[in-house]
Amino acid sequence: MTADNRTDKDRQLDEARVGFQDTALTTDQGIRVDDTDNSLKVGERGPTLMEDFHFREKITHFDHERIPERVVHARGAGAHGYFEVHDDSLAAFTAARFLTTPGLRTPVFTRFSTVAGSRGSADTVRDVRGFAVKFYTPEGNFDLVGNNMPVFFIQDGIKFPDFVHAVKPEPHNEIPQASSAHDTLWDFVQLQPETTHMMMWLMSDRALPRSYRMMQGFGVHTFRLVNAEGRGTFVKFHWRPKLGIHSLVWDETQKIAGKDPDFNRRDLWEAIESGDFPEWELGVQLVPEEDEHAFDFDLLDATKIIPEEQVPVRPVGRLVLDRNPDNFFAETEQIAFHLGNVVPGIDFTNDPLLQARLFSYLDTQLIRLGGPNFPQIPINRPVAEVRNHHRDGYHQMTIPQGQASYHPNSLGGGCPAVGGEGAYTHYQERVDGNKIRKRSESFGDHYSQATLFWNSMAGWEKEHIVAAFRFELGKVVHLHIREGVVRNLNQVDHDLAVMVAEGVGVEPPAGAAVPNHGHGSPALSQDHDPVQTVATRKIAILAADGVDAAQVEGVRTALTTEGAVCEVLAARDGAVRGAGGEQVPVTRALNTVASVLYDAVVVPGGEASVRALSEDGDAVHFVSEAFKHGKAIGALGAGAELLEAARIGSPPEPGVVTGAEGDLEGFTSAFAAAAAAHRHPARDSKRIPA
Repeated sequence: MTADNRTDKDRQLDEARVGFQDTALTTDQGIRVDDTDNSLKVGERGPTLMEDFHFREKITHFDHERIPERVVHARGAGAHGYFEVHDDSLAAFTAARFLTTPGLRTPVFTRFSTVAGSRGSADTVRDVRGFAVKFYTPEGNFDLVGNNMPVFFIQDGIKFPDFVHAVKPEPHNEIPQASSAHDTLWDFVQLQPETTHMMMWLMSDRALPRSYRMMQGFGVHTFRLVNAEGRGTFVKFHWRPKLGIHSLVWDETQKIAGKDPDFNRRDLWEAIESGDFPEWELGVQLVPEEDEHAFDFDLLDATKIIPEEQVPVRPVGRLVLDRNPDNFFAETEQIAFHLGNVVPGIDFTNDPLLQARLFSYLDTQLIRLGGPNFPQIPINRPVAEVRNHHRDGYHQMTIPQGQASYHPNSLGGGCPAVGGEGAYTHYQERVDGNKIRKRSESFGDHYSQATLFWNSMAGWEKEHIVAAFRFELGKVVHLHIREGVVRNLNQVDHDLAVMVAEGVGVEPPAGAAVPNHGHGSPALSQDHDPVQTVATRKIAILAADGVDAAQVEGVRTALTTEGAVCEVLAARDGAVRGAGGEQVPVTRALNTVASVLYDAVVVPGGEASVRALSEDGDAVHFVSEAFKHGKAIGALGAGAELLEAARIGSPPEPGVVTGAEGDLEGFTSAFAAAAAAHRHPARDSKRIPA
């Protein structure tokens, strides 16, 4: 970092940034333009002339603005930031300077994404989320390209085209978009048992993150750290959000997709713009090479986790995102991640899915970004010096000097020189075997960890998983596919299989295929050690004419002090009149928002205000729906009447907070605690109509 708190990458990007304030319009050739509203014609109503070079250039560039979207992870959002390691304790395991040098702030760009949908799909679909970080280290770029789930659908990359073809919209009618609830995906799943563990994660609330800022990240694969002496250690990477791990609920996500399809994108952008910089802790699980075979699963199997109870996650550093992109296309869309971008001290393993990705990620950029020179695009350029014999190609942005473009050479003094201090050296590993197309027997257990995941869930999490399977399979037309999935689930847990079968119209299995092994891993549950904070939570305050203005201001001040984002909602925009004649500014009109866009709701007192809200169907539905989704609901004084209109009130419900007119401090304290809990799943929400 420099004295002005800007990174080397920031200064490098300054070379590519172009401002437009107080400038004149020109063509791409720098020629000033006198008119860009009318093409050059013969007379006012005559034909357009081909000699109109400005028109031709303008329309031609427009016609070529779009580039191929990513086949997967097309829908995304990104931000700049930095990574810094806590201490030098990893020096015993890796030579990577950015992981071993306290005080070194490494610039990063992070991109979050959905997987299956197109660029125009909604943010809140049920899907895996990509979590990719490009570290611009002094030794070159390192890309940690992972997901918000620690496992994947397949074990060998040769199955990746099959999986993606299955989950994408069906080819005969291009339906459904950004959804796994269709026949081809579940047909693949029922015939490919290795998907079972990942499907348990996908049917859980992990597939419905409240925010990118409240989402874990995982490197998925087992990588290898290599220290200065050349000794290797297996490693798995984990990102844990400072705000905790929180999710939406399924009914909510579907409504958000219509109300605000950019919900997660907007949340990330607005948090950074307001100075609430998202933060994650990087943790590692380290396994000595001599313990490679000490587990009842294979470390090279991407459908398996290392339970944290067996190998604890060791915190090593933090990631902070503190600046939004200047231009979405130039940065978020053009950034090119590749697992093969590693620095000295980090190496690969023989995970067959990882090995396939080492080819695929580089290959896909060639068509998407127009040729081999995509590393020269500003967002992809390393801050480390780049010197090699790569030449020519589309979009070559440098002017190589000299006569020699080969190695070895004498005409260029032997430069660029090979080797030397800091050169990347691959880990030396002896590998023996026959050339063969066959999976290792150690990859053969497809159900034990799916059972581990199921056993680890809280009761409400299990309910959501069963409901998800029922929804997804309920969209599947062919009955034999539903039956095949239920057969697989019976290998995981008999009760799970029966509950799913009963909801999708197939015969429940008569008995367990195998006994449930009974083991769990508490760290897999979102109920385990939850982070509870009201910071950055969006709180809706409902108001109408006659509202108690002092209560509105008191609630807003108290919650904002704790970091919450409060918005006053009313039937109309502008302002409402307080009970004493005061003007109470309105943030948004009710018809432009919905309860699904907020984390909690408060109804202040003021008899006239509450009466008007109780007669407003939108306001009643707002409160009722928030209750259904398990959110904190608060009412001061007469505000409780709106809860009654929404059929909420008695008996006392978890997360519903009421307060007397004069107890503002006690109310805001209790309400903040309820909102900090995120959800109240113990609530019997089904009795309230949505």
